[in-house]
Amino acid sequence: MGKKSIWIIVILMSTALIGLSIIQFVWIKWSIDLSEKNFNDKVLIAISRTKDRIQADVKGNDILTYANQSKKTKFISEEQLNLKKKYSGTSDWERRLDLSMGSKYGGLGSNASLEQINKKKLDNYIRHALDEQGIELDYDYGIFSNRQNNFLIINGNYVVSIGDSQVSDMESDRRSLYDSDYKIPLFEEGENVPGYLNLYFPQKGQFLINSVLKNILSSILFTGLILFCFIYTINVIVRQKKVSEMKNDFINNMTHEFKTPIATISLASDSILNPNIIGDQSKIKRFLGIIKQENKRMLSQVEKVLQMAVLDRKDFTLNRTEVNMIDVVNQAATHTGLLVQGKDGIVRTHIRSERPTIIADHTHISNLVHNLLDNAYKYSPDKPAIDITLEDKGKGVKITIKDNGIGMSSENQKNIFDKFYRVHTGNLHDVKGFGLGLSYVKAIVDAHGGTISVQSELGKGSSFIVTLPREAKRSMN
Repeated sequence: MGKKSIWIIVILMSTALIGLSIIQFVWIKWSIDLSEKNFNDKVLIAISRTKDRIQADVKGNDILTYANQSKKTKFISEEQLNLKKKYSGTSDWERRLDLSMGSKYGGLGSNASLEQINKKKLDNYIRHALDEQGIELDYDYGIFSNRQNNFLIINGNYVVSIGDSQVSDMESDRRSLYDSDYKIPLFEEGENVPGYLNLYFPQKGQFLINSVLKNILSSILFTGLILFCFIYTINVIVRQKKVSEMKNDFINNMTHEFKTPIATISLASDSILNPNIIGDQSKIKRFLGIIKQENKRMLSQVEKVLQMAVLDRKDFTLNRTEVNMIDVVNQAATHTGLLVQGKDGIVRTHIRSERPTIIADHTHISNLVHNLLDNAYKYSPDKPAIDITLEDKGKGVKITIKDNGIGMSSENQKNIFDKFYRVHTGNLHDVKGFGLGLSYVKAIVDAHGGTISVQSELGKGSSFIVTLPREAKRSMN
């Protein structure tokens, strides 16, 4: 799959996820709005019923019946009914009735009616009305007087007037109550509204969120799962693409590495069969030496591939013995020193360990050091300067191999220990290999319970740091 196809998939999936998230957001908001509307309807029903009970309670037992006069409804007590009978048909009837009403109630809907509200009954009325609607939230309530421009009752407590100031043990609730959307007029007559019953729910917002919390959590969960699977899938695709590219490079490199010795062996064989050479023993020996050398080279390459296959299966056993790391480092330095002399280079050793002996597989540890030195040599094109430092590190030893080569970018450092991965050297392809050396080193270090890291900067060389425990931590079988 090409980069273009991957980007198309990323864009399409991202668009789908964004669209899905927007739809879920709108749906959740709609659910909250619907829940709020249902809640508001229930509260309005509750305060309407509370209003009816308050007004009926204030009018009390004095109200017996009512009569319609000139299309106007008035409540009439027994005393007022007697007035009607006595003065019916006279011009004094309406005036006397109004005076009686004003004397008895201070005017229906006046502030006197608000003050007649029983605070204990009010609390019971509100609680009962809310229970009927299934509302169990904590609430604040108050009776507000328009004439006094202040609350008369707040949460079952009378508000005391002292001069121009008001004293209440629920002072902090006034503003919320005053601004609340839940209010209903009391004792109104036409445009005359003496006061209101106000209701406020401090935990309303949390209640609305909780009402759709399961939907929100399930939405986040499933969207997160889709996002995780999407990211994981794209990551797998990208990694597989990289592995595919590295395998193609590996096959090309392996073909080249095998093709060269095969061609050399074929040429040497043809030369031996030449009639002019077959009788010359010295030339035959020289060509046979070439054949043997190239055959050994091929076997070495095959061995590397088979070695990595064994490491991948993890079906090998480490042959642990006492290994003197000073001997291993010196032997590897001598071998690499012969190679770098051809480039006017140098290999320096710095032995600072007082306890260089570890329990490890001698063959694999030797290969580990040789591979790191070979890697330093390959990527140091001009006059290689390689330093090997051996020192104690806690309960183990630390080996640092530093070169003055081409270095690596941070991106290469992330992948340097991956199988088949090779650092690109631009348009030059003079560094041979399969990209198996450092992955082998990493596998051996892990098998011995050690650690490996790299520090590098482009154009300034690289440093590989290996730590190995003195005692065996674990083995790979």
